[in-house]
Amino acid sequence: MASGSPAKPGVLSRQLDSPTRVDEITDRLITAIAVGEYLPGARLPVERDLAEALGVGRMTVRAALARLVERGVLETRRGRGGGSYVREQWPDSVVGALGRTLSIRLEELRDRCDAICRLHGAVCRAAAEARTEADVATLRGCLEDYRCAASGESAQQADSRLHVAIMDAAHNAVLKQVLVDLEASVSVGAPVHPWGEPSTMRAMELRALRDHELLVDAIEHRRPDDADQIARAHVAIDFELISAALRRAGVLTD
Repeated sequence: MASGSPAKPGVLSRQLDSPTRVDEITDRLITAIAVGEYLPGARLPVERDLAEALGVGRMTVRAALARLVERGVLETRRGRGGGSYVREQWPDSVVGALGRTLSIRLEELRDRCDAICRLHGAVCRAAAEARTEADVATLRGCLEDYRCAASGESAQQADSRLHVAIMDAAHNAVLKQVLVDLEASVSVGAPVHPWGEPSTMRAMELRALRDHELLVDAIEHRRPDDADQIARAHVAIDFELISAALRRAGVLTD
């Protein structure tokens, strides 16, 4: 860097922390919570990790979190185990933000979710072709964990572990990274998937359980065509949940 007057500290941070940027991140976090990426009672990642996932400065994230506390979406807990926790998934104050964020990105989200479905199919096809006996044992264990998990956050976390185990069973680090990066472009909480709202959650979990059983069976018995097809249909649940949130917000009427 050329010599001369030193740059004023914090200039880039102040640019990132403009009101418009804080508004955008606030809306994105509201949307993530409304579609069930973070469920009531769940702890959000720390500011540093959220800032990295959202591509903004920590002060922007801090300001957005403060707004969500004001709106009753989050609560802040101090001391050991402290942090930002989801208080309410669908207060009246979030409907406008949800409609703005999802309606603007609807076509992009549709295309990205379709790409994720197709890529999941490719990953599961590879897993059916490359899995080892050790992989099968891991998948069976993850499936049982999901089957026994309590509804809500526990089932969501068990689902995430199963999907990561399937990625690992494909034995292709590049394919796994492409899928993880693509999911992260849609979901702040990736690799955790959206989980919907409490009124429909249990039905979705039971539907996912049946998909999981069929998928693990196809991988175990080396049926790549079946694994591909089942995976695509299964991951389409994500866009169904996004669409349901849009209908609830009054953006979609079909």
